[in-house]
Amino acid sequence: MATMPQAAPTTATMTRAERANQRNAVLAGFLGWTFDAFDFFVLTLVIDDVARSFGRSRPDIALALTLALAMRPVGAVIFGLLADRYGRRLPLMLNVIFYATVSVLSGLAPNYATFIVLRLLFGIGMGGEWGVGASLALESASPRLRGLLSGMLQEGYALGNLLSAVVFRTIYPYFNAHYPGNGWRVMFLVGGLPALLSLFIRSRVKESEAWAEHRTDWTTYRRSLVRHWRRFLYLVLLMTMMNFISHGTQDMYPTLLKNFGFIATQVADITVLSMFGAILGGLVFGYYSDRGGRRRAMLIALVSALVVIPFWLSGHNTVWILVGVFLMQFFVQGAWGVIPAHINELSPGHLRGFFPGFAYQLGVLCAASIPYVEASLGEKFTYTQAMGGLVTLVLIGGALVTFFGPEAHGVSFRKTVHVSEAGD
Repeated sequence: MATMPQAAPTTATMTRAERANQRNAVLAGFLGWTFDAFDFFVLTLVIDDVARSFGRSRPDIALALTLALAMRPVGAVIFGLLADRYGRRLPLMLNVIFYATVSVLSGLAPNYATFIVLRLLFGIGMGGEWGVGASLALESASPRLRGLLSGMLQEGYALGNLLSAVVFRTIYPYFNAHYPGNGWRVMFLVGGLPALLSLFIRSRVKESEAWAEHRTDWTTYRRSLVRHWRRFLYLVLLMTMMNFISHGTQDMYPTLLKNFGFIATQVADITVLSMFGAILGGLVFGYYSDRGGRRRAMLIALVSALVVIPFWLSGHNTVWILVGVFLMQFFVQGAWGVIPAHINELSPGHLRGFFPGFAYQLGVLCAASIPYVEASLGEKFTYTQAMGGLVTLVLIGGALVTFFGPEAHGVSFRKTVHVSEAGD
């Protein structure tokens, strides 16, 4: 038997229905990640309110962020295995319904213990969405546009953060004025709306053809997991550093701004500005990675983020901090915009639902301590010292891990087809 590669369809050769499904698959993955991030970042904006409501300290509530991050690998295992066994669509629909329900229940939590349990459950839902959504979107996309679509897909996370800031800026003040001390609950109730996305996925998104081609039996599947352990460990290390970078620059930044003297509405406005930078950066570096390579694009972004740190921490100068926060997220999320394409290209086809998602979420687990560490050190010293020092270290570490890592830029996600030498 001989093998020959099956070329993935280009945009020019695709039918109208195939192009529509490509758009819908990317949109489903993008919105799933957007709504997931919205729920996560809501808590970063209302930490003080939740702490007062439950009679707890800031680090106690920041611990909920850490625990949610720590549970994400569990979700990646559950939904990733389901995605490789039963396809991408059904697990993605179930995942969206699950985390939307948990978000609503978080807004109804009667006490701190219940709230913590619900945030643990939310972490499971959050951990399952990325791997399944990314594999569905990128397997349906043209390889020629994979980097750009990767940037778009990943910046659903930034859009979720932006939307949480918009809701905090608009809806939150009204409800907090009418229900003092409980305005934060409405923020989580809004997080139930993403359940409607499951209807869109069911009606408009087809199953991935690449999944059908690569599907294999459980025995082969398990053996493949062991065979590719070196690549898997590298992806975990890479995603650990990338999550240190993103969560180190985002989760406690609203608290840092409040310590600089910014009021809540100003914090929301600055967060919105930073997320515009993030979205633009993800698209720019994702697009550039299609031409300059994944590792080169990430390295340029990470080194540039190091240069921006002094402006990002310039609390005494409003203009400089606005410039700094925009550029910091432009470069940090610029590097992140390359990640979906990069780690899916480095993953075996028949493991793509599980392999990149689980590596990603194990990286989250390894980096989950950073909001709590920053909060604890910030309360002991200053948030400027804590966040500035830690972010410098993790950016350098992320650049080194990227520099010495592998790359599979532009590899086809479609399986080879076997043709008999006899011409059968």
